[in-house]
Amino acid sequence: MRRILFYSLIAATFAAGLLLYNNHEQIFGAVQQYVENGELVTLEAKFTPEQIMEIHRKELLVTPQHSFRNSGIKFQPYLLMEVKYTQPDKKSREGVLFWSLVDGEMILDADTWEKSHGFEDAINVEASRTDFKLMNALAKNKGSANIDQLQKEFHLEKDVLQSWINSASAKHLIIQKGNDLQLHFQDPKILVQPETKIASSLVTKSYDYALRSPKKYSKKQVEKLTKAAFGDDFNIRSISEVFLPVYSIEVLNPDGSVRTSDWNARNGQIIQPKYLTSAQRA
Repeated sequence: MRRILFYSLIAATFAAGLLLYNNHEQIFGAVQQYVENGELVTLEAKFTPEQIMEIHRKELLVTPQHSFRNSGIKFQPYLLMEVKYTQPDKKSREGVLFWSLVDGEMILDADTWEKSHGFEDAINVEASRTDFKLMNALAKNKGSANIDQLQKEFHLEKDVLQSWINSASAKHLIIQKGNDLQLHFQDPKILVQPETKIASSLVTKSYDYALRSPKKYSKKQVEKLTKAAFGDDFNIRSISEVFLPVYSIEVLNPDGSVRTSDWNARNGQIIQPKYLTSAQRA
């Protein structure tokens, strides 16, 4: 009887340990939520919800039957990286880099909030350094090139280059049509310097934990992606999490339904849903 009890205790302990291991992220998140002091570092908001509603009144209230309802705020997570890298002329440069943990893209300009396009797909397929060498070469040639051009540029044997092509094609990063290759992105924007243009400082805000938008990507994924994208000379000197304040503005439609739109508190511009095409965004 004692032996049965002993083995039952061992089995229960093992099961509890396994449960803790499998759910360590959720458990750590709950503990972190409990101990956080209720402050976070954000980009400074230049607009209020009221200002945005006034500036975009005609756009938001299409008819006199439309009316404003509530407005709220949430905080989208980004990584702020202090980096150093080499420019095409081989000179070293230091700067800061903002990277979205929501859509996986880099912020090129923190005032206009211009973004890259193509890095999210690269994160999702775990693009390698050779994948990026190939993609960057195509980007330099306006998104397309033939195999002979690339073979001369890289000074590679044809079978080695073809292995690069096969890798990038399998990940749907490029398309091969006979001897021709092209980037598999609409309006790609990946051939960029790893630095965000920013002119203003960060601020500390009190906040409710529930107002933080969920992360889709992790710090580790972004670190791995940036090292693959920007080469051996790219180095992250420090990294921290910062947030973008985003306003949610509700409009009551004449039929009683509610339309909600998100607005960048920094530049006062709408954050278009990802499902819209480029033409619809314009």
